[in-house]
Amino acid sequence: MPYATQQDLIDRYGEDELIALTDRANPPAGAIDAAVVARALADADSLIDGYVGSRYALPLAEVPPLLTQIACAVARYRLAKDGPTENLTKDHDTALRTLRDIADGRLALPVGETETPAPASVGVAIAGPGRVFSADTLKDF
Repeated sequence: MPYATQQDLIDRYGEDELIALTDRANPPAGAIDAAVVARALADADSLIDGYVGSRYALPLAEVPPLLTQIACAVARYRLAKDGPTENLTKDHDTALRTLRDIADGRLALPVGETETPAPASVGVAIAGPGRVFSADTLKDF
């Protein structure tokens, strides 16, 4: 399940920026290269699955807006062919920190129960059969 689409990138960053990041034709075609966008979004999806899949069952029933935001930030960073700017790097680093928080359970996604819930408390439980020897069973010895 894709976390973001080309239209999500356009809505967040504008068509002009997406053209600048994806138009790799020589001479430039002046249009968004859908194949380049699809590759960047697929890479972002794989990265997100790696983090989110450690805590939630995949595929998710629905995509939370936070994951769409993260997918867009990661894809935009990967599209920067001439080297990411400071702003792109900052957004990418924030997205990775958020993914780590999700994987570590510090940030919960609104998607229902986790596949591997964290234990509420840690304790020791001992179970076994009753005592074989007691004062009553040994009174004749």
